[in-house]
Amino acid sequence: MKRWIRKLHRWGGLLTLVPLFIVIITGLLLQVKKQVPWVQPPTQRGTQDRPILTFEEILSIVSKVPEAEVSAWQDVDRLDVRPGKGIVKVQSNNRWEVQVDSASGEILSSTRRRSDWIESLHDGSFFHESAKLWVFLPNGLVLLGLWMTGAYLWWLPIGVRRKKRGQTRQNGSRQTPSP
Repeated sequence: MKRWIRKLHRWGGLLTLVPLFIVIITGLLLQVKKQVPWVQPPTQRGTQDRPILTFEEILSIVSKVPEAEVSAWQDVDRLDVRPGKGIVKVQSNNRWEVQVDSASGEILSSTRRRSDWIESLHDGSFFHESAKLWVFLPNGLVLLGLWMTGAYLWWLPIGVRRKKRGQTRQNGSRQTPSP
């Protein structure tokens, strides 16, 4: 049993080597995305806490940013309206993010946003949509198995020592001292 568990643990580790490396690195980057501007641009503050500009005006403003490559709504992946901060974040299909003051129309930030790309690497959808289900899900199950076999292998010597101590105590209490 012990030999089988050790082999299972070793082969499971080899099978998950590359996907686990990707998950660990991307997970670390996603953990610090708000602190590292390279991953995700910091959210700016606008001049008012309520939007005044229309979406058409915002589209017109963003279309003046050449890096965003926006000329119509089809070029926009999403809008993130933050009324409390007075901004609208416009993310284009090429992952460029433009933050616009929702009152004045001033461009507060214009830079690449990498967090969504990193997240697609993290969950496997970057490679192919089915990679999430057929590579990264089994990888997670193998990791669960590695955790269980690793816990068993860690506990094994502790259990053996406790068992030996218990036997020593039992043998020691049965012996009666000779007069």
